[in-house]
Amino acid sequence: MKVDRREIFKVIAFLGPLLLAIGYIRYSVRETMGTFNLSLLIAGGVLSLAAIIFNFGAIRKAAGGRSARMGANTTVMTVAVIAIVGFANFLGYRHHKRIDLTSDKLYTLSDQTRKIVSDLKKDVKVMLFDKDDQQNVGDQMKEYRNLSPRFTFERIDPQKNIEAAKQYKITQLGEIVVACGDRTERPKDTTEQSLVNAIIKVTRDGLKKIYFVEGHGEKKLSSTNEGDGYGVVDKMLKNENYDTKTINLVAANEVPQDCDVLVLAGPKQALFPQEASAIGKYLEKGGKAMLLIDPDTDPKIEDVLHAWGIELGSDTVVDVSGVGRFFQLGPGAPLARTYGSHPITKDFEGTMTFFPLCRSVSTAQGNGVTTTDLMKTSDESWAETDFSSGKVAYDEGKDKKGPITLGVAAGKPEGDKEARLVVIGDSDFAANQFAGVQRNGDLFMNSVNWLAQDEDLISIRPKNPTDRRVSMTEADQNQLFWVAIIFMPLATIGSGAYIWWRRR
Repeated sequence: MKVDRREIFKVIAFLGPLLLAIGYIRYSVRETMGTFNLSLLIAGGVLSLAAIIFNFGAIRKAAGGRSARMGANTTVMTVAVIAIVGFANFLGYRHHKRIDLTSDKLYTLSDQTRKIVSDLKKDVKVMLFDKDDQQNVGDQMKEYRNLSPRFTFERIDPQKNIEAAKQYKITQLGEIVVACGDRTERPKDTTEQSLVNAIIKVTRDGLKKIYFVEGHGEKKLSSTNEGDGYGVVDKMLKNENYDTKTINLVAANEVPQDCDVLVLAGPKQALFPQEASAIGKYLEKGGKAMLLIDPDTDPKIEDVLHAWGIELGSDTVVDVSGVGRFFQLGPGAPLARTYGSHPITKDFEGTMTFFPLCRSVSTAQGNGVTTTDLMKTSDESWAETDFSSGKVAYDEGKDKKGPITLGVAAGKPEGDKEARLVVIGDSDFAANQFAGVQRNGDLFMNSVNWLAQDEDLISIRPKNPTDRRVSMTEADQNQLFWVAIIFMPLATIGSGAYIWWRRR
């Protein structure tokens, strides 16, 4: 049987590039070379070279033809296009940039996350224990890795790396562990909020304690219903590695020494003189406190406030700009869009906070106290002092015209420490019902961060997606059906028929 050498060379010319392609694809998928993969690439290269050598005459002859020249031009253009696309991809890989077109910026890291990750002082490692990355956690972690060289991510197959699975006590696939030194956290999901909370917990030394005064009808931390409680901000504080406690100053007779921030949130009854004295002494020792005092209440803490040059107005702020109607609160919910130059509100410009039933707060410089107005209402507001007539109207010379200051932050040196105080004429802005609206929750949390001297946590926090569901009555649904399903198709068909009739 006579063997045709030309047929053999044709087979070699086909087989060589095929082996090269298979070897490259296997390497791209497995990301490891291996002996078998290397053998495929070597064999493919040898066969391709042999095909060129033994077919050189035919190749040279074919290259002189017109079709060859046209083919060469096409090949050059194709290679040029591939090179341009490849270079563009290389630049995109080296200089990663994404554009988030969602209105809530759902795929953009918040200011808080950027600040915390970029300022890492310790190495933090996020580990996904799974066979593959179906959750695309790796892609998400690229954003974090770009912020700090101290942040790393690794996917670990617990069935192959049994030692790591035992070390971190992995019980099921898909678990995520955030580790810093010998400290670990297990976020319940891969959302930005869960991950950044875990990073805060593993990198911060110890838990700072936030004490909430109780016994006078204040907001309750344990209340999680949608009304008057502080369950939402309690959860927010714990997420940022704070330990929240309640304290009855009558029983304790003093503010505990381990208190980092004392909060008096919406007392409905007056404090006993010894309680107010305990707060004053705590501040005199360099303590930090936040007093949230609603209108029409007298907690009997004037002496504490006077020592700081702060006064609560005997009024209720009225805002006729119309924002209150969005929350069924009317003009009794003043809106703040003007903010003072202070770490608590430094990123608030262009955003809103609102306060359901709020009193004015004023300051007088002196006594070595440095004060800053945190937020002010609009010109369409005033501080109403008399509701006896049942008619809400601005009375010249009696009511104070807006803008009205709703809250202040103050600092005063006390020995080698700096005492800090935040006073806001409302406590409802941080209640469960309103803490998640606009920047209300950020205002409360930033105030605690500043008081606790955790300025690195002051920022815009991750937001949840806006609920964009459309609620329609049965009448609305019927109207939509007749317009979209019946009228518009018939109108289209009718206009087409009319045009055909005119042109026939």
